[in-house]
This record gives sequence, C-alpha cells and structure tokens, in this order.
Amino acid sequence: MTEALRVEWTKLRTVAGTAWLLAAVVLLTAGLGVAASSVVGCAGVGCGQDPAKISLAGVAFGQAVVAVLAVSAVGGEYGTGMIRVTFAAMPRRSTVLAAKAAVVGVLVLLAGAVAVLVSVLAGRLILPGNGFTPAHGHAVLSLADGPVVRAAAGSVLYLVLVGLLSVGVATAVRDAAAATGVVLGLLYLFPIVTAVVSDPEWVERLRKISPMTAGLAVQATTDLDSLPIAPWKGLGVLGLWAAGALLVGGSVLRWRDA
Repeated sequence: MTEALRVEWTKLRTVAGTAWLLAAVVLLTAGLGVAASSVVGCAGVGCGQDPAKISLAGVAFGQAVVAVLAVSAVGGEYGTGMIRVTFAAMPRRSTVLAAKAAVVGVLVLLAGAVAVLVSVLAGRLILPGNGFTPAHGHAVLSLADGPVVRAAAGSVLYLVLVGLLSVGVATAVRDAAAATGVVLGLLYLFPIVTAVVSDPEWVERLRKISPMTAGLAVQATTDLDSLPIAPWKGLGVLGLWAAGALLVGGSVLRWRDA
C-alpha cells in the first residue's frame, strides 16, 4: 500500500493541472464565500440568515472543481491508456483504487481546510459591518463556537466526500467527461428537481437523500429544526453516496478489463 500511495502521489504531483485545480478550489470556495459575506445583510432582529452558511456559501461551487480534480486522477489514466501500465506494475486493483482515493482525499482535505478557514475569517471580519451583530441576535463568527466549528469542519469533510464520490464514479465510468457529468448531475440536479416537485412529502424525501442538500445541512448553525435532516446525519448521507460509488467502482475495476 505504501508503494501504491507513493506512486499515486507522484502521478498527481507531476501533472501540471493538479496544482491549478487545487488553487482553483481554494480561490473559488473562499472567493465566493467572501463575496457572499460582502453582499448579504441583516437589517434587524430575526432577519432569517445564518452567518456561518453565508460565509461558507462558496463550498457549493468549489465542489465542482473538486469533482473535476478527482475525476481527472482516474479518468486521465484511462484516457491515455496509462492505466494498463499501472495495473501491470501493481496488479492488486483494489490497492490502486484505495491509494487514488487516499491521495485525492488528502489533497482535497488540505485545500478545503485553507478555503474554509479563509471563508470563516472573512465572515468574521465582514459580516458585523452588514448587520450581523449581537444586537441583531448574531454572535460574531468564531472557531471557538461549537456550531461554527461543526459547520467549518463539516464543510471540509463535505468537499473530501465529494472527491471520493468522484473517484468512485470515474472508476466505474472510465471516461473523464462522462464521469464529471454524472457527479455534477448528482450534486446539482437533485435541488433542481426538488424545486419543481409540488408534493411536499416528495420534496422532503428528495431533500433527505440529495447528496448536496443533505450534505450541506452540516453548515447550518441556526433554525436546525427547519432542516430536512440533522447536520451530521446529512453529511452521513453524502458519505453513503461516496461509499456506494467507491464500491461500484471497485467492483467494476475488479471484474472488467482495463
């Protein structure tokens, strides 16, 4: 396993696009978080806004770059045919998949942590000037506050799970463009479908199983009773999607020729 990790790390490290995509994850996630903190205001008590979710709004968009990064780690080798060389050198395909998932997960973890930290710190500095003050019922964002820590840490884990989901899908699909489309469809189409469904019961069900909607519930720090699913349970739903994708990808990898 150690050798497989070293090989997969070398592959990603030596591909020029990896550094650019990691930078894009940080810049897009943090940049949009800063933008959201700058434009959203709270005019008075009970304005119905969640400061933590506002500062972390960029996660919903940065995940798209995470998906591209993770898919490219798998799909790129299939596109060039280098996957045959990889399997010739390391015949245990499950080990190769585990190493790819681990390397992608660690890279996304680091980039996500930087992006989320910048987003929260920016929210702490910007939001009080937009009316998010104790006088309006909002404490200043602080990583010493349990719910804010959960929202921040959960957002980083959310991005990691999106990366693992993407690795699993790319392993099963094998085509980078198609795999990216599948992942982005899973993430963004559920909320669109939910918005056009008229039956309240089905809306509730879809929100509970949607990888994006359920997963991002971990960012909520206010009005938790109104959520379709509890924060950590919601992140668990995304975890199940990621685990399922890796299981399917691993099965396809084992039984189908490279």
